[in-house]
Amino acid sequence: MDYRIEHDSMGEMQVPADCYWGAQTERSRRNFLIGAGIETMPAEIIRAFAVLKKAAAMANQSLQPARMTADKCDAVAKVCDEILAGKLDSHFPLVVWQTGSGTQSNMNVNEVIANRGNELAGKKLLHPNDDVNMSQSSNDTFPTAMHIAAVTAIETKLFPAIDKLVSVFLRLEKQNEGIVKSGRTHLQDAVPIAFSQEISGWRSSLERDRAMIALLLPSLKTLALGGTAVGTGLNAPKGFAESVAKEVSRISGTEYVTAENKFHALTSKDEIVAVHGAVKALAADMMKIANDVRWLASGPRDGLGEITIPANEPGSSIMPGKVNPTQCEAVTMVAVQVIGNDTAIGMAASQGNFELNVFMPVIAYNFLQSVRLLSEAIVSFTDNCASGITANREKMHDNLYNSLMLVTALNPYIGYENAAKTAKKAYAENISLKEACVALGFLSEEEFDRVFHPENMI
Repeated sequence: MDYRIEHDSMGEMQVPADCYWGAQTERSRRNFLIGAGIETMPAEIIRAFAVLKKAAAMANQSLQPARMTADKCDAVAKVCDEILAGKLDSHFPLVVWQTGSGTQSNMNVNEVIANRGNELAGKKLLHPNDDVNMSQSSNDTFPTAMHIAAVTAIETKLFPAIDKLVSVFLRLEKQNEGIVKSGRTHLQDAVPIAFSQEISGWRSSLERDRAMIALLLPSLKTLALGGTAVGTGLNAPKGFAESVAKEVSRISGTEYVTAENKFHALTSKDEIVAVHGAVKALAADMMKIANDVRWLASGPRDGLGEITIPANEPGSSIMPGKVNPTQCEAVTMVAVQVIGNDTAIGMAASQGNFELNVFMPVIAYNFLQSVRLLSEAIVSFTDNCASGITANREKMHDNLYNSLMLVTALNPYIGYENAAKTAKKAYAENISLKEACVALGFLSEEEFDRVFHPENMI
């Protein structure tokens, strides 16, 4: 491999000749062989850095044009656009498990922009610290990148995924109107419910989860940028924080504002914790929905069998013809991962000592993994399972009329205790509720038929 010599404040380093990163990136690449090539800094963070570096250059150009000249600003902007287009992905090799401030990833971006910008300019135009990192610190850029990446992931991936599944459930509600089935509580028979009502519960859960996330999302649209090292804004010109927030908004197409208190913005990660908590609530509901679906589809002969779901692949290497609820299982595994990530994020956020939280890479990694996995799992579940759910009307009817909890309809006529006796007799003797009620002398056959209508119990 060919190398070139790069230097930083600690001295010279050999860097692969075909890479745009510099000495600081190379030191980190060699010093943190933890999850190398696998658990690298999320691409969403790198793209968020590109947005904020471009915005910072533009803000600096307007506030201090003698330092950030038009040529320098243009060079930074061009490279940032290449990063946003995914053209330079291979030049960001650093792992999540590095310094807790994300300093090396900030410098990785600075060095790539500087070296690529100099290549485009055909001269030594940009310095990674003096120019690309002007008016900034890793301590305010990394939390800013976290917020931008989190908002982008939720608005472009998670919300559309939720909306798609909600739309499918709305269709299923309409298609299944009028179908009455047995309700279940504690995994035991309960009073009747319309299948469309059951589906509406799933839909409403998703809608409320989305609303909770949306309610909290503005807290992530506040940026730490402008606080520099400890929140005082040292080395940033007056008005930089407000100006750069406007530029980030313009570039990203999402409205951001500068954080009111930069000391809080650098050390506290409460906004991330709160939003991920709402994401976890969504994961919990998806776990519930997926479990409902696989219970209802259990069988095909020895389970509940009240719905049929698409058969996507063989379910066993030994049992011919077996088909499993694989999409449901994938959703539940993702939900477990998201719930675990929430614990990690909460613990990491609690470690903000003095003026800086130094667990930011792991917070970003887990948050973005949760949103990515949940978004993709919901889309997969929607396309490969939920959209193909069909009701087994005959099985639902049989289960409904075999349910002892239909006896609840008799409470107003024979009382709770007599209704309980009727249910117990029917169960013990394996006879119908009607037979038990008449045998106990609580109602005649004609009276029973007049008051017993399960379809009216919903």
